[in-house]
Amino acid sequence: MNSLTDTNRRPTDWQGEAMQKRIAGRYAAERRFKAMGIAAIVLSAGFLAFLLVVMVGNGFRGFTQTELPVTIDFPAVTGGASPSQFQGPNADANLQAMGLRDIVDSSIEIQYGADGADLFSSGAWTAVSARILSDPDIVAEKTRVYLPVTSQLDVAYKSGGTAEAEQTVRRLAGQLSTGFNWNFLSNSDATDPMQVGIWGAFKGSLITMIVTLMLAFPVGVLAALYLEEYAPKNRLTDLIEVSINNLAAVPSIIFGLLGLAVFLNFFGMPRSGALVGGLTLALMTMPVIVISGRNAVKSVPPSIREAALGIGASPLQVVFHHVLPLALPGILTGTIIGMARALGETAPLLMIGMRAFIATPPSGITDPATVLPVQIFLWSDEVDRGFVEKTSAAIIILLLFLLIMNALAIYLRNRFETRW
Repeated sequence: MNSLTDTNRRPTDWQGEAMQKRIAGRYAAERRFKAMGIAAIVLSAGFLAFLLVVMVGNGFRGFTQTELPVTIDFPAVTGGASPSQFQGPNADANLQAMGLRDIVDSSIEIQYGADGADLFSSGAWTAVSARILSDPDIVAEKTRVYLPVTSQLDVAYKSGGTAEAEQTVRRLAGQLSTGFNWNFLSNSDATDPMQVGIWGAFKGSLITMIVTLMLAFPVGVLAALYLEEYAPKNRLTDLIEVSINNLAAVPSIIFGLLGLAVFLNFFGMPRSGALVGGLTLALMTMPVIVISGRNAVKSVPPSIREAALGIGASPLQVVFHHVLPLALPGILTGTIIGMARALGETAPLLMIGMRAFIATPPSGITDPATVLPVQIFLWSDEVDRGFVEKTSAAIIILLLFLLIMNALAIYLRNRFETRW
């Protein structure tokens, strides 16, 4: 007999002991799942906090430098140079003609002896040059300036270095001081860790990301719109869709090999330029934008399209006036993910030669350049301990760059977000 019409079937005993055990087991499983979820969040937050504490703790020292005071009697050593000579377009030429480096070396020798030059960084005199250019009046008086010491003394003063350096630090106790390292924010790469800066790599990253965004975003969005709104459903479009999905999972170094073979060897583009780097990263980022764009376009309700067509809009107007604005928040989400991945990539850029020693910031997309991840990689491979804290400081700059870029993208996404 059918169980639905079986009048002899016993009703469920909701108050029975067996049923109560099942209900209790379900509640216990739900509590365990909730506890595991909370534990996973706490563990992830703990790892993130540990990373930030370690990076900030190690990198904070990279933004400071150890200094020694040097007194320079400019009127005595320059023969009465006029402050007006160091103003205007000829200021740098007049500094070179004055022999500033020799003046600084002689002042150091007078104050610290014949071996005093060994206490200071090889580029310490540039701090005096920057001081004169910012305040030319100091050449008319006896001035005390603070110059960066060598990398060995800097490490010994901050966190302990070699025995010889620590002995020198103890001998100079009371004279050494710590100041903010402005050179780190304004200089480019150098062989001396006391003179290195992040500006060249930061500018290279910025130009490379602009090239990547200008190429990947419009092409990716238009490809997503065509595949979702116009392309016929056949084997060709299925093959294209599978290919795009596979490209999104290809290792980044493969795109580096592609950029090396196509952009450098075939087209002969300038090696180590932001243009080639942006093209390579655009190839890597585009599949992510296409996939997220198609999903965002697909999520727009069909009623939006039908209503627009019903009031007389053309198919092109439906796509660009109604579908695209509603899908833009989702598209921007995919763009955030793709650009964040591109910002942190090192392998493809190493393949196209963006690991050169760049002492001058790039001024255009074809100038030799490097980027922050590659600069961090190069500094981490240096033997001098002074580069350790500079590497951590550069990582902090990279994280801040990523946070600012993501914050801007999130703002734009929320700005265009529409609820229905």
